[in-house]
Amino acid sequence: MLKQLYIENYALIQQLDVRFDPGFSVITGETGAGKSIMLGALALILGQRADTQVLFDKEKKCVIEGVFDIKKLNLRSFFDAEGLDYDDHVILRREISPVGKSRAFINDTPVNLIQMKDLGDHLVDIHSQHQTLTLNDSDFQMNVVDALIEHPEHLEKYKESYKKYKTLSQEISTLKAHEQQLKDEQDYLSFLFTELEELKLQAGEQETMEQELEVMRHAEEIKGVLFQAANQLSEGEQNMLQSLSEIDHAFRKYQQISEELKNISERFHSAFVELKDLSSEVNEMADNVNFDAEKQQMYEERLDKIYRLQAKHHVQTIDELLQIQNDLSGKLVDITTSSEKIERLEQELQIVEKTLSELASVLSADRKKSSAHIEQEVTQVLKSLGMPEAHLHLQLAESDHFLSNGKDRIRFLFNANAGGEQKELGKVASGGELSRLMLAIKSVINSQSILPTIIFDEIDTGVSGDIAGKVSMLMQKMAENMQVIVITHLPQMAAKATYHYRVYKKNMDGVTRSEIKKLNNDEHLQAIAGMLSNEVVTDAAIHAAKELMK
Repeated sequence: MLKQLYIENYALIQQLDVRFDPGFSVITGETGAGKSIMLGALALILGQRADTQVLFDKEKKCVIEGVFDIKKLNLRSFFDAEGLDYDDHVILRREISPVGKSRAFINDTPVNLIQMKDLGDHLVDIHSQHQTLTLNDSDFQMNVVDALIEHPEHLEKYKESYKKYKTLSQEISTLKAHEQQLKDEQDYLSFLFTELEELKLQAGEQETMEQELEVMRHAEEIKGVLFQAANQLSEGEQNMLQSLSEIDHAFRKYQQISEELKNISERFHSAFVELKDLSSEVNEMADNVNFDAEKQQMYEERLDKIYRLQAKHHVQTIDELLQIQNDLSGKLVDITTSSEKIERLEQELQIVEKTLSELASVLSADRKKSSAHIEQEVTQVLKSLGMPEAHLHLQLAESDHFLSNGKDRIRFLFNANAGGEQKELGKVASGGELSRLMLAIKSVINSQSILPTIIFDEIDTGVSGDIAGKVSMLMQKMAENMQVIVITHLPQMAAKATYHYRVYKKNMDGVTRSEIKKLNNDEHLQAIAGMLSNEVVTDAAIHAAKELMK
């Protein structure tokens, strides 16, 4: 239950710290005093998104903090799953900076809004008069039924299987689309692959062929240069090697005379040895350089094929062509194996569909029992709210395909008068009837719910007189099992409350602020009398207030 709410720098609230008790509490005050502002602040610590426009002082941050007693709620597993420290009293806090940055905390641990909302959904149900519009929403209607099914674990199992069903269905659909695309391209892919495969490409061969081909194309010129070099080095009458040999021999005779002569002798000898090696290489190269027309034609034709394929695939190297060949091979393999994978997944999907079908049938049976119980209980509550002939019928119909929560579709059919035809809510129920119907549904749901707190925000609008008294008695009954907080304008409602909080405006230094006060018994009586007599408290109003409070 909500034990304490602290609000700082929010809307008309400069600072507010209010403590709440278990049971039935009402919050009253003139229109615009700030009653619903408190709910807006509370919604922020339950995971609602923030807006910097709510800051009372645009230069300071806004802080909202709520303390909740959760020792009876079995939420330890939630805290363990989220990596949060557990305590029987949990503190939810939101901070909103002037620049719009929002931070959320659970027991002083930073969390995201999803985590805060998930926890908030276990703590408080905020119900406003506008929520009656959701009565016509099929999701809301199904949630009402599911809130009271005997075996909620069946719904959880169905949702798990449905998630797997959707994943498998999407995967199969994607694979089939991909397979069809590949099959449409199969002939062309096979042609491209064969074209590359038949060439039997080898890494590095392009550079080797280009180099050898360049030599072949200039074979005669190169051979002539090599012969000329060989002749001058070793074969002519006055060749370089012979001349160097004579010089080398001459210097050897005098190399012992001085270091300089020895150095020159050694250098001439080295030059002679190097030139001799060079001569051998030139002669060998000259012998190997030959014009091979057949080989040149073969290289030119192969390189031409390689160049055309590179241009075709927009690449520049053989390594890139080999990668393309490998990719094409993979795609062709995919074509042959995707059918097998699709068949395997479809078999798996059939098993999941069978499980879903079985769970959907069990869910439908659970919902029929739940629906009958809700019809009976809501009808009884409506009688107590001054609608003795009203009847709610929950019509379940089976869908021809799986839905996210089963195969059931639901419609709430309603008739407020004897002998009338049951029709959808939006076609037969007035605003006041919808309000009482929603209250009846909420009371039935929460009578068996572990949700500790429900807050009604002016849900009694449009209700007055004897009906207002009946609604207040319903709130009293609900408060036996949970904390009920009602924001109201009705004296009948306030009179039945155990605790009464008064919200009022206060003007200080030209600035309007909202304040709240918990009333004592005498103040409680005076407030109800004021509500009965338009804030003019008379003896008659006091007497009437006492009668209401009996």
